Amino acid sequence: MAKEQLAVIEMITNMILGKTNGVSKVDFTPQKIPFPENLPYEQAFLRATPESQGVSSEKLIHLLSNLSASPYTDMHHFLVLRHGNVICDCSFAPYRSGIWHISHSMCKSITSMAIGLLIDEGKLSLDENIYNIFPGKVNPLIKIFRPEVTVRHLLTMTSGVTFNESGIVSGNDWLESYLNAPVSGKPGTEFQYNSLNTYVLSAIVSARTEMTLEEYLRPRLFEPLGITRYLWETCPKGITKGGWGLFLCAEDMAKLGQLYLQRGKWNGQQLVSEYWIEISTARHLKTQNDTYGYGYQLWMEQRPGSFEYNGMLGQNVIIYPDMDMVLVTNAGNKEMFQDCIMLNIIRKYFPVNYHPADVLPENPLSYSLLKRLCGELENGENNNRSTSLRGRWKRNVVSRRKHSDKKYSYRISAAVDRPSDHHSFMRAVSGRTYVMEQQNIGIAPLFVQVFHNNMTDGISEISFTYDAENFYVSFTEGEVIHKLPVGFGRAADGCVDLHGEHYLVATLGEFARDENDIPVLKLEITFIEECVKRKAHIFFHEDNGIEIRWNETPGKKMILAGLSSITEELSGNFLYNSLLGDHNITTELLHRLMEQTIEPAVRGYLKRPEETGSIDTDE
Repeated sequence: MAKEQLAVIEMITNMILGKTNGVSKVDFTPQKIPFPENLPYEQAFLRATPESQGVSSEKLIHLLSNLSASPYTDMHHFLVLRHGNVICDCSFAPYRSGIWHISHSMCKSITSMAIGLLIDEGKLSLDENIYNIFPGKVNPLIKIFRPEVTVRHLLTMTSGVTFNESGIVSGNDWLESYLNAPVSGKPGTEFQYNSLNTYVLSAIVSARTEMTLEEYLRPRLFEPLGITRYLWETCPKGITKGGWGLFLCAEDMAKLGQLYLQRGKWNGQQLVSEYWIEISTARHLKTQNDTYGYGYQLWMEQRPGSFEYNGMLGQNVIIYPDMDMVLVTNAGNKEMFQDCIMLNIIRKYFPVNYHPADVLPENPLSYSLLKRLCGELENGENNNRSTSLRGRWKRNVVSRRKHSDKKYSYRISAAVDRPSDHHSFMRAVSGRTYVMEQQNIGIAPLFVQVFHNNMTDGISEISFTYDAENFYVSFTEGEVIHKLPVGFGRAADGCVDLHGEHYLVATLGEFARDENDIPVLKLEITFIEECVKRKAHIFFHEDNGIEIRWNETPGKKMILAGLSSITEELSGNFLYNSLLGDHNITTELLHRLMEQTIEPAVRGYLKRPEETGSIDTDE
């Protein structure tokens, strides 16, 4: 079993056993800074009515409505450019305009731009053997029997190197591990998506320039484009991650798409060569699932000649050269990559046979309805919220969406919406502190913890405060207290500090009673710079105890799918079975244990019961 697989197995085991602090084998250094709101921000594009750019407002209304209503999409930002003008710019509550957002694999396409620049400067060639670029990192004996892996192979995801994403939890030197890992098959023949290919491209930039990828791109790309509010994480060795870890604002993502639409020119300056744009956006090979093909760190789209920068869960920059159009999406979808429902909805409204007009007659009524819809989505108005109490969560829905609660056997009453009831509940729980019996659950979703190597110390206490008409929930995690304001009807902005990393959050609350008349506080904690949410149902029992049922979205299904290959091997491993005291552990049992880790139920007891009375919202 490979070293990286063993590391993943150890991490999974520790999570199942409730050991989260210190679970990673990778050194942790805080990187996530507070969002730099004070930095200047260039809004590069003029705003225009859709009709003035040949697109109907009605089409955009229907597209936004479909995206917001789909149970398989969780939209955060949506932006459309035509002829270099913004014709639609919408944020979906609680996400707000002008805030950066994690890009995930979307940034792979930016790393490809850096390689193009390096080649144009004569510092690199496509057919260079990567093992010659890092001579001190490669075992000479291994190199003798190793096929050549070129820069081109990295760009097209055809390296065949077996050290992949799972390896990032196995140690600090990712580059050395990659270069000394086995190669499967003949490089250049088979598409195998591997984010470490992109990471090595970033390392190549550093090897040839003595700068990080971010430092190299700053004067060549970011500064000319007016991109100032961004953060690109590095590995423990200081190499920019390249294939992930970039926080970027939606309009800045649009600039990168418009740059390629303009054949690499920006304000009269050729930032990226036309030659590189030509070869990088060409279809070089089929992908594993036979979608529309892959170029140099970017994907082909359904529409002929179109392509996209694509990141998991819905981070996309879609470029339509024939329509002179760019679309940007940020989302937290339940699906991973290129072939997903969100993109299929967009494809439905911009099919192959659709060609926008040069200009359309202005339609003030439709345009006002478009602006009204964007305003409602941005303000979170007319939202219906419904939740099942058996660990199954339904996403926010706008009032236009049809839905039914009939399939849920555990019925929950409607939220208490009378101000007196809300205030009564808040006063009843105010001042209460509960000690958690299981102290390995963190406020950050597992998604955030693993991707940023920032593992929880575990929540030990939870307390409630009602002060001057404001309601707060405080989570004690390690030595830090996260005091979050809770909004009812509309999420309240807050911030959490995770081992020196700062994350903006928005917390939405709702009071309810279950079918047994037990008071419940439902919390949805949105990490608005990420694409995931932490959810909790807090049940207040008559014995002065609480039960918290945790969840995150996107969550269980996606995490288990990502771990499936590991868990299948794990379930048949004798050493692993011995560790858990069961010599015949099944994949089903392992998945059940992981489900309990992803969707835990934790009890707590009142710290000072003599100082409090019973909880009741009735006056």
